Amino acid sequence: MDFGISDEQSMLRDMAREYLANRLTSEAVRSLMESERAHDEALWVEMAEMGWHAMAIPEEYGGAGFTFQELGIILEEMGRRVTPGPFFSTVVLGANALLLGGTEDQKQRLLPAVAAGDHRLAFALIDTGGQWSLDDVSTTARIEGSVVTLEGEKSFVIDGHTADTLIVAARDGDDNVDFWLVPRTADGVSARRVETLDMTRKQADVTFEGVTITIDDRLGGAGSGATLLGPLYDIAGVGLAYESVGGSQACLEMAVEYAKERKQFGRAIGSFQAVKHKCADMLVQVESAKSAAYAAGWAAVNDPDEFLIAAPLAKSFCSDAYFFCAAENIQVHGGIGFTWEHDAHLFFKRAKTNQLMFGDGTLWRAKLADRLGI
Repeated sequence: MDFGISDEQSMLRDMAREYLANRLTSEAVRSLMESERAHDEALWVEMAEMGWHAMAIPEEYGGAGFTFQELGIILEEMGRRVTPGPFFSTVVLGANALLLGGTEDQKQRLLPAVAAGDHRLAFALIDTGGQWSLDDVSTTARIEGSVVTLEGEKSFVIDGHTADTLIVAARDGDDNVDFWLVPRTADGVSARRVETLDMTRKQADVTFEGVTITIDDRLGGAGSGATLLGPLYDIAGVGLAYESVGGSQACLEMAVEYAKERKQFGRAIGSFQAVKHKCADMLVQVESAKSAAYAAGWAAVNDPDEFLIAAPLAKSFCSDAYFFCAAENIQVHGGIGFTWEHDAHLFFKRAKTNQLMFGDGTLWRAKLADRLGI
């Protein structure tokens, strides 16, 4: 297994890093974070023009035909900048939900628009119970012939207030849970942005009151929700792992730079053993997380059986490593690291939400143990 990046992938990484460093300064991120949409339309268009939205979408659906490894490199660099906007919800969650469960007509209709940056998607799974599980889905889909009526409320829908199409989990009269394509502007749909810990990644509560769609808007056949959700979680979890690697690396670099500059008792604080140990521990976490994420990215492309093991390992380890590095970064900075004015708290909040998204580390480690037969 060789999961190092190629020369071409290294060029992609360098280009993405330079571009995002110029376009997403601290001031720009904070401005977007405080806005209603956390979204820069010009940035979104530029990313699409560079092919980022199309990166892992097959060419037959208007994509660039690259692999999840290339998309992972983009996500890693986005993690370094705590990138706001609907890229993850659209390109990672939404597009892969369509690729995994969509009909040929649905893919042909939506994926070219996603690849071009003309269409945004949001994945609406969690009901008011707050669980990342199909077991707690209480939103209903009443099927009468070819007409389907949705009733219910979804919570914590990432970018749910700005998406063009919502992918909604709902339970039918036969107790099947499926996913349905619902236009956000359809009659009976209302979306309200909610305040959450990480305001660089906006979330919304979405209510469905007598929303009518058709049976053709279902992803897959009846009762296919679980078949779709498992693989989608693995893909999204590895996407978060890549993002967490980028965030961890940024926290390490921030801590080391400060440790070199900050003077106490006439010397740089980085010369003190306690601070050295913190930075060394962060480096171990970053390099280990990078190995886990890159191995999972390789497996996603080359070895489906290995991916089943690598995905939960990467998601659980990388998100925990990110939170460790974000917390240690604050400790190295001392009092200033706790202030709103310092960027350390932006990474800390993103790290915590990455830890909890799609279930915490305990859930993913249990998934790993189950797949290993432990």
